[in-house]
Amino acid sequence: MSAQQQDEEPLAALARWRGEIEEIDRRIVALIAERLAVAKQTARAKRAAGLAILDPQREAEVIRRAGVLAREHGLPAEAVREIYWQLVGLSRRVQESDT
Repeated sequence: MSAQQQDEEPLAALARWRGEIEEIDRRIVALIAERLAVAKQTARAKRAAGLAILDPQREAEVIRRAGVLAREHGLPAEAVREIYWQLVGLSRRVQESDT
């Protein structure tokens, strides 16, 4: 095997892994969009029930659950909780702006 062939194999593997990461990123963004669509429906249900959009107890529960799920998957719980704080905040902003 030539030196050029040896160099191409890792580069081909790198390209393949990057392609997989890009596909995962597309799915993550699609799931975020789906979560926000459900958040809009949640806002409508809250309004119909006369409830406030902000529910700190529920938000804390979502964050705690994310930490548990992170640990179950061997992920750093604090980092995943930080991501979920962003998601919860985004969901709340979508709910507050939904009329």
